[in-house]
Amino acid sequence: MSSHVVQDTAALTGRTLRHVTRSPDTIVTTAVMPIALLLLFVFVLGGAIDTGSASYVDYLLPGVLLITVASGVSYTAFRLFQDKQSGIIDRFRSMPITRSALLWAHVLTSVTANALSLLLVLAVGLLIGFRPAAGPAAWCAVVGLLLLVTLTLTWVAIVPGLLARTVDGASAFSYPLILLPFVSSAFVPTGSMPAPVRLFAEHQPVTAIVDTLRALLAGQPVEGSIWPAIAWCAGVLVIAQVVAVRLFRRAAA
Repeated sequence: MSSHVVQDTAALTGRTLRHVTRSPDTIVTTAVMPIALLLLFVFVLGGAIDTGSASYVDYLLPGVLLITVASGVSYTAFRLFQDKQSGIIDRFRSMPITRSALLWAHVLTSVTANALSLLLVLAVGLLIGFRPAAGPAAWCAVVGLLLLVTLTLTWVAIVPGLLARTVDGASAFSYPLILLPFVSSAFVPTGSMPAPVRLFAEHQPVTAIVDTLRALLAGQPVEGSIWPAIAWCAGVLVIAQVVAVRLFRRAAA
């Protein structure tokens, strides 16, 4: 990546980050629903769910972290839609700015904002009894996997941000992403589900990602779940990025 691209990306990232700092409630709002789910399931429903020897908050938190990211990336689609509607993309086209810099600015802003939201949710988890047994290497793996998930879902969010015709359309794509963890191992063991639902839950990407995060945070071997988790993320990331770049080039043409 040339220094010109880096400078353009840094400048535009500063611009989008200022939008976030002027409206810090977006970070809090992103964390409110996952925190509410965490408290609801731990203190109201958790007593009726058998997760074996693990405490329910330890079992639940990885799935809530994924919901936090899925909720947060909707703001990426919203901010990109605003840029498109305001004509800023056309304005930048007339300036000596690398075209890809605007997309990467939104991606880096999403990673930063979601990292803050994840820290808020993690802090609440620690307050209500979450006790990870992960060592330094496992924590690095957790951070790396969450970063990969955030990058993947952010590039997915860019597609509706470019395609949407209304604000609601830009952010509505996140609803299926938020609901997907409910049909996975995020909240209950898949063995308790009916056979057709269990078949879907055991072979969808959220289960592989959640099982990997849960094992890493518990200081246990990740066994075979980490490779499907990485493969799912990498595959969706590549497809979403290719589609997003083509849509952006068409919008800026």
